[in-house]
Amino acid sequence: MTRFLIVEDHPLFREALEGALQMVAPGAEILQAMSVDGALEQLSAGAELDLLLLDLSMPGTTGLSGIVRIRKAFPKVPVVIVSGHQDPRIISGALSLGVAGYIFKSCSKQELAQSIGEALQGLVCLPDAYRAMRPQRAPSPAHDLLKRLHDLTPQQLRVLEMLKRGLQNKQIAYELKISETTVKVHVSDILRKLNVVSRTKAIVEMSRIDFATLASDGARAKHDRAQSDQQ
Repeated sequence: MTRFLIVEDHPLFREALEGALQMVAPGAEILQAMSVDGALEQLSAGAELDLLLLDLSMPGTTGLSGIVRIRKAFPKVPVVIVSGHQDPRIISGALSLGVAGYIFKSCSKQELAQSIGEALQGLVCLPDAYRAMRPQRAPSPAHDLLKRLHDLTPQQLRVLEMLKRGLQNKQIAYELKISETTVKVHVSDILRKLNVVSRTKAIVEMSRIDFATLASDGARAKHDRAQSDQQ
């Protein structure tokens, strides 16, 4: 039996996704989660999936970090992003993390079903508008950071998200049910792997994969290309 996991916190869109999945694979088992943590709990419990559908704007995640956490913990699970974000730099960032496709939420149910069908066949499903674009001349400034985030363990990624939320060591220890000493070890390893010297610098680095920052990077790159074409 085909098995899907929808990771989406908006009930109406969860319903729309479920309808599209039933068009692709009638009788499939469809699991649901309303956060990245919830998705990871289901995967940790042994749920074997044919496809995971992930919304980028999820509670407790920063920009592309939700993809990083899932891909890091379960690299063999195929992930397709279904998002309202249409900026090409955000799509490129997601693809650099090894997702199996990217679908716009604005597409019709038929288009959604077609893209999901492509992903199930092992193809990378992408919006036509993105395919038609000429390649970016330079990688996003966040590209190197995404590579470094891959060096973090799943637990370190959770700690980093909590640092971004402004939690102190004691609060992180309480939420993760670990000792403060263990939190301090994680923070030290995070700083080393991200090549920064303080928690504040780590938070600044994380802001580079926020959607607003990625979008402004894309706008800046587009402006630079236009200026270059005029010369």
